[in-house]
Amino acid sequence: MNKNVLQIETDFSDSDFKIEWDKVRYIKSDQTFIIFSSNGNHFDGSIKMDDADTTKAIVYNGSQQVSLDLNEIVFIKEVEQNFLGRLSLELSAGYTLTKANNLNTLSIRSYIGYLSKKFSADASFNLVRSVQEEVDPTRRTEASIGFRNIIKNDWFGLISSNLLQNDEQKIKLRATTSAGVGNYIVNTNKIYFGAAAGLAWNNERYTETPDDDKNSLEGFAGLEVNIFNLGDLDLLTYFNVYPGITEKGRVRTDFSFDLKYEFPLDFFINLGFTHNFDNQPVEGASKGDYVFQTTVGWEL
Repeated sequence: MNKNVLQIETDFSDSDFKIEWDKVRYIKSDQTFIIFSSNGNHFDGSIKMDDADTTKAIVYNGSQQVSLDLNEIVFIKEVEQNFLGRLSLELSAGYTLTKANNLNTLSIRSYIGYLSKKFSADASFNLVRSVQEEVDPTRRTEASIGFRNIIKNDWFGLISSNLLQNDEQKIKLRATTSAGVGNYIVNTNKIYFGAAAGLAWNNERYTETPDDDKNSLEGFAGLEVNIFNLGDLDLLTYFNVYPGITEKGRVRTDFSFDLKYEFPLDFFINLGFTHNFDNQPVEGASKGDYVFQTTVGWEL
């Protein structure tokens, strides 16, 4: 169960059953699950409805039993022994052809996530390529990898690395490695709202002025909102700010907004907007760059 939807796989159905969590009246399974509650605690074990009080479920972990209100449970995932069983995957792509000046634009987005009892990991890749007659090709590539260690009571530690290649800002490669702590301020079956803060090391290489290549220490603070109890709609947005420490007065920001509409058979269409800002860009480069993307994809 994730984002207020319980998904059930059976041997006799071509597709999985999906039920809104607040409409579940009884649940029981002897499988082992990772179960998250709204206060950030997580439990490992099988699950069964409390026969004496059907507003509660009991999680069995060996000889221990934990009683949880159904509306406190925000996430359930079967713990499989094989690696592939713990993965989640999204792939999407979009293509635009405009007759005027023979403009071709290709967008590719991908995401992969892994969940264990103690930590979660994810990686993403986002590519935009535009080719137009009598104009130099435009390239933009983003990639990231991150790890979150579950602490307690909605607190987590994080470390991540983000890569950016951006022609508009003359960035050959920007590699930002961040480490810090975060907290899910709101964690329910309708919305996740989290905040994080820490330090970041920024390494930049430029396309036209290699003498300006730099390394710098920055602080970072970020907000993330995921709203998902909107029928087939899923909204995810985040905002990160990086104030310079070794580069006084410099401030960078990253903003992302994604709206996903889900179709049957795990297909979806995604509308995305990404914006990067730097108040002290390299000479001749733009302070800001943004991209709109519309892609169609499939998720596992």
